[in-house]
Amino acid sequence: MEPRIQYAKTSDGVNIAFCAHGKGTPLVQMWNPQGHIRQQWEVPEFRTFYERLAQNRMLVQYDNRGTGLSERDVSDFSLEALALDIAAVADRLGLERFALWGNITMGPVAIAYAARYPERVSHLILWCSYARASDLLKSPQFQVLGRLMDNWELYTETLAHYAFGWGGGQAARRYAATIREGITQETLRAFQDQLFRADVTDLLPQVRAPTLVLHRRQFRLVSVDAATGLASSIPNARLALLEGESGGYQWDSQAVLDSMEEFLVEGEEAAAPGLAAEDVHTILFTDVEGSTALTQRLGDAKARDLLREHERVVRDALKAHGGSEVKTMGDGFMASFSSATKALQCAIAIQSAFAERNESAEEAIHVRIGLNAGEPIAEDEDLFGTAVNMAARICAKADGGQILAPIVVRELVAGKGFLFSDRGETEMRGFEDPVRLYEVRWRE
Repeated sequence: MEPRIQYAKTSDGVNIAFCAHGKGTPLVQMWNPQGHIRQQWEVPEFRTFYERLAQNRMLVQYDNRGTGLSERDVSDFSLEALALDIAAVADRLGLERFALWGNITMGPVAIAYAARYPERVSHLILWCSYARASDLLKSPQFQVLGRLMDNWELYTETLAHYAFGWGGGQAARRYAATIREGITQETLRAFQDQLFRADVTDLLPQVRAPTLVLHRRQFRLVSVDAATGLASSIPNARLALLEGESGGYQWDSQAVLDSMEEFLVEGEEAAAPGLAAEDVHTILFTDVEGSTALTQRLGDAKARDLLREHERVVRDALKAHGGSEVKTMGDGFMASFSSATKALQCAIAIQSAFAERNESAEEAIHVRIGLNAGEPIAEDEDLFGTAVNMAARICAKADGGQILAPIVVRELVAGKGFLFSDRGETEMRGFEDPVRLYEVRWRE
């Protein structure tokens, strides 16, 4: 397995190199500043670890701005700028939700991203990391390491020994060369000047994703107290302590892999069945226009055949776009999505499929679609509440072949390439205030 390098462009115009291995639930790994995709894969110990990790999921890796194969002429290494690197890679791969793994100094970036974008991070893994850079800077070992910075070769050799252990020998020397290849001395100074001011302590209670704090008991650069602080301050976090002093996850790799795999698989299984309460859902309703008139004109049997076509097309689209069928109501569906983007893509796929079918069909099927987003009440595999009622009312306002959505859906997908036409404010039965609706433009 060789890394196939691709590129993504951030919203501030920086080209980010990345690669993806394996299939399944995505895990985005954030390297420390001295990462280098191609060189890392040439280190046998890392390569073996990554290949095993990618056996059960999609492993996504990227070089931070200013490092490795990414654009080097960069000066902004703030938390906000580094978060743009994550977003660019995830958007380039079309990842709506993914697990995020922050390694040592990139932990604060991962925490900040998870807190600010809870809809995108399904799980958070923090390896030998911290919330306050001061937890790293106060370490005597780090202070010694910092004094070696002027001697670039000695500095990188020492840093490599922290990853491979002091008995790393040839492997550590090989990794030191990889560090020097991945980042210049000047860039690392600039990176550290900004990253080592990070303090995301206030964001810890805002992290909604299940979190695994993995730490080595004898790791010298970041104490166990820092790991304990993370686990106690993040609402849904667990702490797993492993033996050893190396900051490298490639040593004792089976214990690391077992901890990560158990955490990720458990979370996937817990999220799979049923519909979770207090989650943000995008609700989609479909309705066949004029179904009663169709039945009267064609008779029960032929009308039922048409409705079966509607059911097939809608279910195929739901399956393709990650939608959950909540229920069918004779001539319509109610479905739920964890992503507004996927819900709109599904709605467009449904209308496109019927438009193509209708070109040659003896009897056309015209479907109206309405969407809304909110936090419905989940009960007995069904969804209830204002968000659901609003979606049903919006569907009823649509014409055949039309997709309507309120402003909340429009804002959730801002910047994702969807086109909307403002249809103005509309009175909704059962709602006191009028609702501004937008038509999703799906035809070429």
